[in-house]
Amino acid sequence: MNRYTERFRGADGNALIADVTGGGHRPVLLLHGGGQTRHAWDRTGERLAEAGMTAIAVDQRGHGESEWVVSKAYAGEDYARDVVALREHIHAQFGALPAVVGASLGGIASLAADRLSPGAMTALVLVDITPRMDPEGVRKIQGFMGERMHEGFASLEEAADAIARYLPHRKRPRSLDGLAKNLRLSTVDGRYRWHWDPAFLDGPRTINTGWEHAADDLAEAARGLTVPTLLVRGGQSELVPVEYAQEFLALAPHAEFVDVTDAGHMVAGDRNDVFSDAIIGFLQRVCAEAA
Repeated sequence: MNRYTERFRGADGNALIADVTGGGHRPVLLLHGGGQTRHAWDRTGERLAEAGMTAIAVDQRGHGESEWVVSKAYAGEDYARDVVALREHIHAQFGALPAVVGASLGGIASLAADRLSPGAMTALVLVDITPRMDPEGVRKIQGFMGERMHEGFASLEEAADAIARYLPHRKRPRSLDGLAKNLRLSTVDGRYRWHWDPAFLDGPRTINTGWEHAADDLAEAARGLTVPTLLVRGGQSELVPVEYAQEFLALAPHAEFVDVTDAGHMVAGDRNDVFSDAIIGFLQRVCAEAA
């Protein structure tokens, strides 16, 4: 399968590293959640490529191999500006606007980007994210992310133990190779730390900057959506209860909805088979209708 690494530029000239999988003519931009890397989409990218699309999975600013921005600007608006820049690069390089699949942080950025630059995508898939989010769920997720972000872990096994306690419903993998992609090994003290800039949570402009207005801003963005839209919710989501999903569907009545049973907030990781089937079917259908 054709797969290579590409280097894009974000809104502030920041380097954004991506894996491009497939040789189809329909680009699909994949944006991971906060604290994840582009490798969260590995299996989904392969499935999209097999379906004739080109999957472009990007490490968002401050995550994975992408640049830690000097300004430490990690608010939702900053990620949205990067999405606008990415869509322009993809349009120029692949000759077509992308469909965008955004999970959690990636979904916030995608929805806000459509408000900044309406209609500059062919379709939008929001993965377990809506304008309103359960505050306790947000605290739980960010609490786990921040608990060991400075101290790190003595080994991959110690990190795996921490994840198993946080996600007891998920089967622990036999191999830790996938986990290793989400951690960086320090050459100074030999400890493993999450593969993202700690300033994402404790810097001068964090993902929580402007949070008091975020729900209203994202609701306005949802009202303005005109592209085909799919909301995929984890049936056991910590962040999006059913009533929040219904609120989103009232804001964007043309949007479709899929509830993935037995999946939590990280839907693609919990039930990748069901998740990939849902988004591929949606994207194939809306692309055919647009042709």
